[in-house]
Amino acid sequence: MKLGLVAVPLILMGITQTGLAATQGNFKRFSVSAGWLHVMPQGKANPFNINTAVENGTTSKVGSISKNAFLNSIDPNATTGEGEYIYNFKDSFEQLMKEPDLQNIIFDASGNVKADLAGTATISGLEQWQGQGTGLEAEDVDTLGLTFNYYINDNVSLQLIGGIPPKVDIKGKGEIFAPLSGFATTGGDLAGLEIPLLQDIPITNLGNKSKAATVRAWTPALEAQYQFGKSGVNKFRPYVGVGLMYAYFNDIKLNSEIRSDLEAAGHMIQNVLDNKAGAALDGKVSSGVMRVDVDADDAIAPIVTAGFTYDLTENWYGVASVSYAKLNNKTTINVVNESTGQQLIHATTKIDIDPLITYLGVGYRF
Repeated sequence: MKLGLVAVPLILMGITQTGLAATQGNFKRFSVSAGWLHVMPQGKANPFNINTAVENGTTSKVGSISKNAFLNSIDPNATTGEGEYIYNFKDSFEQLMKEPDLQNIIFDASGNVKADLAGTATISGLEQWQGQGTGLEAEDVDTLGLTFNYYINDNVSLQLIGGIPPKVDIKGKGEIFAPLSGFATTGGDLAGLEIPLLQDIPITNLGNKSKAATVRAWTPALEAQYQFGKSGVNKFRPYVGVGLMYAYFNDIKLNSEIRSDLEAAGHMIQNVLDNKAGAALDGKVSSGVMRVDVDADDAIAPIVTAGFTYDLTENWYGVASVSYAKLNNKTTINVVNESTGQQLIHATTKIDIDPLITYLGVGYRF
């Protein structure tokens, strides 16, 4: 995410109004406030769009492969035979593997399907797909909000909103599967059999983790505000504001289990490219060294605010506000083989943050 994810994203800095105060009919030009800022993201997760380096139609030698990985890759609905003699392909192959006379033909000394018999696989489905039901969402967060106002006149001001950039938890949703399809052509003593392939290979479960990532969110905002009433006359003065928020995300930390899962997925892709499709299905480490990069794009969002100030003294006042920003960002996850520099997996998702922000603070006019 610049990552930050992760996203991930958030707003935070709060939206406050600061006020005016009056001395003998004159308003004060400046005010500052500090207080509690609570950010409640309203957006929903959007699915991951995933690309890998295995193009549709890629042919890879299978090599040695475990019995379970071999069977699990077969299309469970595929049939063979004609007329009355139509059989489920996967069930038929499973029966063949149980025949005592075929044990030495099918399996090697380690109990794996022999490399020459496993033959080659023509693979599709891994080049590009969308992970339906997956995505990332930002969690609620609290931080210290700070504001600075410059008053053009008694009613109109410009407000700069800042604060302490909080660390935001990013929640994952759903499980990502790689949709393998295609066919394998056997060799060896059973040469020429064409085996239909269809398997959703589990990559990582985002939803069963307490959080998918954390990210530091920097979200300064600038607003033009209009405050009703008159300084020195009205202690309670409501106001409205509109402006722009700039969001920058860094210090992104991906959940360690998810990172390990993505590294394993990188090894799977590299094994296919290395003509070791069997090793890919068995989840074996490849020839590469995997690196997972997460980044979150910067974003600019409109923000609107409604609030009020209440004079405590001539200089001190309380302030409360509610703001909404239409904020989203793009998060990118790349898995790279450091040995070759090749990008093996490229995944993106849009994080709709759309935060509702409440602010409660105390300010001083001067």
